[in-house]
Amino acid sequence: MTTDHTPAGFDVADLPQGRLAYRVAGPAASSRPPVVFVHGILVDARLWEPVAGRLAAEGIRSYAPTLPLGAHPWPMNPDADLSPAGVAQLVRDFIAALGLSDVTIVGNDTGGAICQVLLGGSRDRVGAAVLTNCDALGTFPPRKFAPLFRALRHPGLVACMTPALRSERVRHGPLAFGPLSAKPLDPDLTAGWMEPLSGRAVRRDLAKFARQVHPRVLLDAASRFGQFTGPVRIVWGEGDPFFTTGLGRELSTAFPHSTLTTVPGGRTFLPLDHSAEVAAEIASAMREIAAR
Repeated sequence: MTTDHTPAGFDVADLPQGRLAYRVAGPAASSRPPVVFVHGILVDARLWEPVAGRLAAEGIRSYAPTLPLGAHPWPMNPDADLSPAGVAQLVRDFIAALGLSDVTIVGNDTGGAICQVLLGGSRDRVGAAVLTNCDALGTFPPRKFAPLFRALRHPGLVACMTPALRSERVRHGPLAFGPLSAKPLDPDLTAGWMEPLSGRAVRRDLAKFARQVHPRVLLDAASRFGQFTGPVRIVWGEGDPFFTTGLGRELSTAFPHSTLTTVPGGRTFLPLDHSAEVAAEIASAMREIAAR
């Protein structure tokens, strides 16, 4: 029997790959194009809540799915393709199922990598992209994360690690979420991110993704970035120990219509720590679409 870890305030999309929980913010009658958020590994859609709230105040509607990256409430179907390309297709299917178009897609951490894979393939429903600190080009995963990704390939090993992660001290320590945020993290939020790992099938899904993480995935996607003519905003925290400002600068030069904005002191979890800056760049990209 599947345990339901769905937090309050989530809706559900039934896709060919399985059930997907997602959050919606902003007015249903918005005349502005929608935003779709893509989070990274071992977190869920709530990473985007501060940004979504700011956009909602400006009349912008956004959608934040919880992807099968370890913090998802329900496992995907056993035959679901959960490689980076498969998860990018899952995001496309989510956008299509909700009937969205002219989407501004926004990615962080591993979610930024998924956005890049999507932009390197079919992107007919995407009008703009905003990428915050994330994997890019030949960095997938960052060197300091390589041992973690090797561990995540093995569901049994993750099962052994999970009890320790119930400790706030461990979750917020230097070997877990601690270095990703410039501000104190909400312990209830991070506990919620870890809870689904108690499920064997959730660990299976995570392993399917982790086994396919390799630099060649993003290098291949980058070879087709020139075909995306929409505006791209790169918003990069300067204090990130994993995704350097140099990487953000390289990523910004890979797209034909991009800008780079740096955030002093920002780290990986820019959407939590610097939601105003991220929301401002999303709104800027949307204005550029409207002006074309």
